[in-house]
Amino acid sequence: MVSHSGLITVMTRAARKAAPRLRRDFGEVEQLQVSRKGPGDFVSMADKRAEQTIVEELRNARPDWSMLLEEGGEIAGNPDKPRWIVDPLDGTTNFLHGIPHFSISIAVEEKKPGGGTEITQGLVYQPLTDESFWAEKGRGAWLHDARLRVSARRDLADSVIGTGIPFLGRGNPEQWAKMYLAVAPQVAGIRRYGSAALDLAWVAAGRMDGFWEDALDLWDTAAGVLLVREAGGFVSDYRGADRAFERGEYVAGSAAVHSKLQKLVAGALR
Repeated sequence: MVSHSGLITVMTRAARKAAPRLRRDFGEVEQLQVSRKGPGDFVSMADKRAEQTIVEELRNARPDWSMLLEEGGEIAGNPDKPRWIVDPLDGTTNFLHGIPHFSISIAVEEKKPGGGTEITQGLVYQPLTDESFWAEKGRGAWLHDARLRVSARRDLADSVIGTGIPFLGRGNPEQWAKMYLAVAPQVAGIRRYGSAALDLAWVAAGRMDGFWEDALDLWDTAAGVLLVREAGGFVSDYRGADRAFERGEYVAGSAAVHSKLQKLVAGALR
């Protein structure tokens, strides 16, 4: 068994407690697809119920910590203590359509001694496959007890790259199209799976060689970014700076792939 901090145990327990209900609800969605009302309200409730379960577990373990929740917004706590960042269902649209690709993302944000904050623990859990991707700052990234490493591929021509495509009310389609046209001819394939948290976990696991997306929220990416970095990868904003969270822009990959992908993305935006 790999030893990890008690926080990873708490996060894993919270995700696993929310998972059975999500799996049951996911099974129900297929029946709801044909109903007049449709599954939208039902999935919204599934999202909120999962968040409630996770919040209760985290609260029991660290009652005085604050929280940033996708559904519930900010919950105040002791400002001197760390903060939980929670997305109870990343990939809601997939869930809504019965597509079996979504995740629970939980991260811990701590204050740095010299000012600012950093993500120190992260978990991305896939309820349908029971895959638990986790990382701790300085202690590596893991899938259950197996150490994760980003892909060793160096050439874009051999690389599969993940992305997110703008949709109703999210992102800039014209900007994305420019980036796509710059990246697509250079790579072996582009994938759009619909859960940024899992996309980043898959980059950490070497399943994809790189990833780019913008218009993402902190709860979508906090755990995934730590996973990539602890698996030996790099994450930056589109300009190559360490301001991905601040700008909501993400380019991720191994050193070689990140550098080449970032140059293509930045060049497309000039």
